[in-house]
Amino acid sequence: MAEKKELSFEENLEKLEGIVKKLESGEVPLDDAIKEFTEAMKLAKTCDEKLKNAEEAITKLVNTDGSVEDFKVEE
Repeated sequence: MAEKKELSFEENLEKLEGIVKKLESGEVPLDDAIKEFTEAMKLAKTCDEKLKNAEEAITKLVNTDGSVEDFKVEE
């Protein structure tokens, strides 16, 4: 069995947008629409997780001693 390659954020988003357009057309049979909607929800969750992980990664600073701390903007 071949392993599934994890799609990038952009690839997931593109698939999600395609499903939304298809569902908005109103020309999808109900059973297919339910399957498409389920797939869209999975894609949306994956995109949300990737965004949260990216946000966490970019809000950390690595100090000269190698320790990590949250990035804070001083006002």
